[in-house]
Amino acid sequence: MGQREIIEAVDRALTTHGRAVLTGPTGAGKTEVLRAVAAVAERRETVLRLTPEAADRWIPEASAAALLSSVPCTALENLAGPQRTAIALLRREADEPRAGRDHVALRLALVEVLRTLADRNPVLLVLDNAQWLDAESTDLLRFALRLTPPRVRVLVAECVQGGTPVAEALCGPGTPAIRVPPLGAEEIAELLVRHGLPARLAGRIHQASGGNPRLALALGHSLAEAAGARDGGAHHADTLPVSGQAREVARRLLAEAPAQARRTLLLAALAARPTTALLRRAGRPDAEAELAEAERAALVTVGEDGSVRFTAGALPTALAADAGWPERAAAHAALADAVDDPVQAVRHRALAVDTPDQWLAAEITEAAAACRRRGQRALAAELGLLAADRTPVHLPGDELARLVAAAEDAGWAGRADLARRATRAVLARDASPADRVRARLAVIDAAGQALADLDETFAYAMDDAAGDPSLQAAVQLRVATKYNLSDGDPVRSRDAAAAAGALAATGGDQVAEAMALTVRARMGRILGDRDAEEILAEALALPAPEVPLGMRNAPQYLAVRHALFDDRLGDARRQLLVLLPAVQRTGSAEDVFEVLRSLTEAELRRGRCAAGTAHSRRALELTIEAGLSPGPAWYCAATAEAMGGSFARAAAYARRGIQASEEEHDQVFLSRSLYALGLVELATGEAAKAVATLRRVAELEAAQQVVDPSILRWHGELAEALVAADAPGEAAELIDGVRTTALALGRTTVVAALDRAQGLCRSALGDAQGAVALLEATAERFAALGLPLERGRTLLALARTERRRRRRAPARAALQAAAEVFDRAGAKPWLDLARETAPEAAAARHPGVAALTEAETKLALLVSQGASNQEAAAKLFLSVKTVESRLTRIYQKLDVRSRAQLATALRTG
Repeated sequence: MGQREIIEAVDRALTTHGRAVLTGPTGAGKTEVLRAVAAVAERRETVLRLTPEAADRWIPEASAAALLSSVPCTALENLAGPQRTAIALLRREADEPRAGRDHVALRLALVEVLRTLADRNPVLLVLDNAQWLDAESTDLLRFALRLTPPRVRVLVAECVQGGTPVAEALCGPGTPAIRVPPLGAEEIAELLVRHGLPARLAGRIHQASGGNPRLALALGHSLAEAAGARDGGAHHADTLPVSGQAREVARRLLAEAPAQARRTLLLAALAARPTTALLRRAGRPDAEAELAEAERAALVTVGEDGSVRFTAGALPTALAADAGWPERAAAHAALADAVDDPVQAVRHRALAVDTPDQWLAAEITEAAAACRRRGQRALAAELGLLAADRTPVHLPGDELARLVAAAEDAGWAGRADLARRATRAVLARDASPADRVRARLAVIDAAGQALADLDETFAYAMDDAAGDPSLQAAVQLRVATKYNLSDGDPVRSRDAAAAAGALAATGGDQVAEAMALTVRARMGRILGDRDAEEILAEALALPAPEVPLGMRNAPQYLAVRHALFDDRLGDARRQLLVLLPAVQRTGSAEDVFEVLRSLTEAELRRGRCAAGTAHSRRALELTIEAGLSPGPAWYCAATAEAMGGSFARAAAYARRGIQASEEEHDQVFLSRSLYALGLVELATGEAAKAVATLRRVAELEAAQQVVDPSILRWHGELAEALVAADAPGEAAELIDGVRTTALALGRTTVVAALDRAQGLCRSALGDAQGAVALLEATAERFAALGLPLERGRTLLALARTERRRRRRAPARAALQAAAEVFDRAGAKPWLDLARETAPEAAAARHPGVAALTEAETKLALLVSQGASNQEAAAKLFLSVKTVESRLTRIYQKLDVRSRAQLATALRTG
């Protein structure tokens, strides 16, 4: 997977040099690359394979015997007597002492065998695991390969990094060395899906594996097993268990570094921010040299400032797990004296002992509070758990308070593993109902989008909150979120929020009351309620908390979202840039993601694709780093790529978002990711697919009772796709229905998008002049609204319409104007579309071809290539009857009477 370029590089090296060396760590995928190359070579070459194992390294001539055993007997028939005897002795492992064998004859025999095979057919010798060759076999192969003809090519794979003595010995100096790179996050997601593992874990697994496919799969299986074993198959895995096969793969990777280097690596694994200077102060005077060896083994990277970063997150976990308690304690003690951060000093001192200590526990609690002030909520949660663990048994109240605080910090940070761990400890103690509710709510908050499997947690929280209006309000607010996100039911969400607001008012909790009003306003906007803005204004009038308790439900953030829906983009951007540093201080990764997502949308709509893409990249990195639900981040990346990157990458991100949202039962971002995919399919001319995808969006939006068309603007895209799929009547019906709602709600930019679709619809129905007038007016309206990308898309539609009228000069002008708009915005994929000149050239050669719609062109191409009506119908997701009627129109437009004449017309046009 993901190694097509590597396979091509290997093929080029073998073609040019006859030799190639493939390098990379254990599990990088070298064996799969070898198999792919050998499978292609077998069509025209004799392929000899040799794959020694670790034990073979200590058996003299073991690999040579294995290689010669695989050689066809016909290649041995013409060998001289001594050579045949030498091979026979080696192949049957005779009792004759090794010292008595004729090693010169054996060398010459191997040379002769390879020459004989090469005379008949080119030979490819594929040698995997070269690091496990025994010394005698290495010497024998080196001699033989030096004397073989060019028709014998050699491909060697080894685990040790760089050009090693084994590779150089076999292939000679100057042999191209090709390193197998790690897989990207998208490729890891695809790998997990192919192996039946959840794609939503791809970000965390990519970070933990460093893109090593074998380690990624081992971690994926461990996570899936852990999720299935807990709570009767709970859907959200807590931790990344580096155990079993994953532990073994990590150990094999770490074994490539010398023992001295691994001692330094243990210190780096236990430090929060390891640097070479810190490791020297902690007692490793040769840290630079030892880390250089680890870097050559692809275990770490060392920055110019001396910062040390492990290439895979599972490596430090495995190092710490494999070290004994005395070794870990000594390392923490050394680090406690070496670090310059008081918080980290306290952490290391606490980890260097395993006995309760009242004063140390108090120090750790103060350190956790400092982290909270810094916005380091995940570290605060870890320290809170550590403080509870170091609290003496005669202080149960202190221990419980520290556990509850740790759970809440974990909830803020989105660390489900720490939240569950702290909550289990709270529930195992004599905790008050209030403490139990706070702990359970932390588990809910840490779950991100995956709320569908927490019904039991919600039920217990409701039971514990009975009699306390403020606690009941807090639970009802989370229930309202679940109704919308997981159940796709904004009406129940609105009602739950109303109940939460009433409870909060009874309990005198104005913060919770403001949040409840915010949820009501958000659901009201979705449902098209006319009082949604008034409810939001009421929420904004209440005292705002210094730290918003969840950005989604903060009234100031919903005001930003409404500004985005209304395309008041300058206002939205200004408010978001005020919110960004505020949420970064709170330490909630989910809140920071929300602001970055909205900034991405604002910049893209304003025609600043580079800025939008940068924000989306930060959002995706944050999601992976913090272990958040990936569906929203993949949707965000898909929209950024669709505007300013690549349609292919946008489609890949959208499909990942669909997969993850389906796994987490996230109805909201399932619709959004499907919309992103449908937009790409429409832009790339896959009209039938776009119709199918966007109809799924329409069905989901209908099921979720979404009324306001400004929330997710799929309506115009579906109408355009229907026109392209030769269903303008259905498109017109859709446009008319949505237009009525949009006008009633005052959604002017939605109406403009509908007008673009209406223009294409008029063109398809034969009103070309009316279509051009409408599209020209719509392009001007988008310019006035400050929506350059929408203007560019409208100009593209205008160019297509003019081209169908055979007015090439106006079509060229519209295309040029669109290209200029997209170029200024940095909208690369759309700029590429605008620069396409093939349709215009086709019109010049055969005017009739230009008269075909996109849907008709696709059908015409399929039929001209030999597809039957039934096959074309299946390919284009149409009925056979529709194909037949559409073919009739195509024949009429092109003035042809048969499939042969159609093919000729298409070739000339």
